[in-house]
Amino acid sequence: MSRHIGVYPGTFDPFTRGHLDIIERGLILFDELIVAVADSPGKAPLFDIAERVAMIDEQTRRHKKVRVEPFSSLLIDYVKKKRARTILRGLRVVSDFEYEFQMALINRKLDPEIETVFMMTAESYAPVSSRFIKEIARLNGDVAAFVTPGVAKRLRTVYNGRKTTR
Repeated sequence: MSRHIGVYPGTFDPFTRGHLDIIERGLILFDELIVAVADSPGKAPLFDIAERVAMIDEQTRRHKKVRVEPFSSLLIDYVKKKRARTILRGLRVVSDFEYEFQMALINRKLDPEIETVFMMTAESYAPVSSRFIKEIARLNGDVAAFVTPGVAKRLRTVYNGRKTTR
């Protein structure tokens, strides 16, 4: 019997409780879920790729079916290389759907055998975006409701001047 492998790609800058929610609920769909952390240099991420992988690994280590890996290739190529058949995408709000739908159609054109599955995040995480979290942290606000303690600590480190902010 073949294993059903899913790939949950993203920049994850920073990793949020909403991302964790999608991973934990996505585990019921797959025998293995690969969290694929995109290099995304064009987005000028706050955290480098190694830090983002480490943040996610810390929060998902207890889930034996989750693997966290960096990638910098075309997503469809990465998915095929991992012998996965499904891309898992999280949706927070209706405006996310248009962008995600376009991306899914492009991916289907590139490889019609790879499906994209959309999962709505839990209602409590719907308004949470990485951009808002970074802004709250930059202004010394409390981000505990949006990120795990380890991520909150990394954000404080960045915005307390021990690292150059972007």
